[in-house]
Amino acid sequence: MTGAGDDGGKNAGDDIVNLNRFRKRKRRAEEERRAAQNRQAHGRTKQEKMKDADDRRRRDGHLDGCALPPEGDDA
Repeated sequence: MTGAGDDGGKNAGDDIVNLNRFRKRKRRAEEERRAAQNRQAHGRTKQEKMKDADDRRRRDGHLDGCALPPEGDDA
């Protein structure tokens, strides 16, 4: 015979979570996310890196050429 609160052998304590496993899963997921970002940032060909460096140099040079002279200069 089963009692009034019997739920088929499941007790309220069956929901216990192993915190170490939870922490490991969470850490592994975070590490995988970070690894994916690193693969995207660093997993490029030499040609792609050179093109980005050239674009960055060109952009910085353009910005430096557009800089206003200091107010004290009468040049």
